[in-house]
Amino acid sequence: MSMEKQGKQFIYVLKPVDRLLNVENWTEVDEQIISRHFSYLKDLKQEGKLILAGKTVGLNEKTFGIVIFKAESLEEASKMMRQDPSVNEAIMNAEVFEYRVAITKDL
Repeated sequence: MSMEKQGKQFIYVLKPVDRLLNVENWTEVDEQIISRHFSYLKDLKQEGKLILAGKTVGLNEKTFGIVIFKAESLEEASKMMRQDPSVNEAIMNAEVFEYRVAITKDL
């Protein structure tokens, strides 16, 4: 099946808001948002849209996460990013880019 029929690939890069760079600042509400964030990503996986998601180890000013996924257009990809609870509920800043996986290990 051609890539166009599967959708284009996109990546969004997530960075925690400054307040959350200190683990002592995390609240129960923040933890609940992260739980919804993981549920959202699991739903994208179930729908066959998620390619990969993960984050750097540790929590500091260089911390970031990525979500690589399929969508039909940049507009749809932007909407999907904004629907992520971590973005929608403003504990992560995010930016989306069109992306293309060039080489990957067969899983």
